[in-house]
Amino acid sequence: MKPPAKIKEWFTTEELMYWVREAKTVDSHSKRLAIWLTYLGLHAKQVSDYLQISKQAVWLWVSQYNKLGPEGLSRKGRGGRRWFYISLSEEKAFLNSLYERSVRGEILTAKQILPELEKLLGKKVSLSYVYKLLHRHNWRKLGPRPHHVKSDKETQDDLKKNFL
Repeated sequence: MKPPAKIKEWFTTEELMYWVREAKTVDSHSKRLAIWLTYLGLHAKQVSDYLQISKQAVWLWVSQYNKLGPEGLSRKGRGGRRWFYISLSEEKAFLNSLYERSVRGEILTAKQILPELEKLLGKKVSLSYVYKLLHRHNWRKLGPRPHHVKSDKETQDDLKKNFL
């Protein structure tokens, strides 16, 4: 069996014990406890069994701690918006420019927004990009229009009377 991982000595033993006890969240406490148990000489498999986490997580936390010290364990996750064509504020400004037209009933679908968005971006984008943009800014369809903007009531009544 391989020897347990070595923990780089960023703290003395007493400081390390204090550091583990002073964790503010459950997540940070389990990370610090994994470091402490590894420091005591336990294998990653044993630590993962005790803390009910994966062995890979223990190895990752030990590696981060050894490379960056205690701050290595407090890094942010991998979520978030990784790529974008324009910033959120530019997207909001674009949608604000469409707001009046949407209230009047001129713009109803993502297909109608797509050409204007492509003109703004200067490149082709998919229709799903438009749907995601609308979802990001909480735009949603509230209900169908009661009538078409260009409809004529008299012509419709005449068509109903003289259809057959």
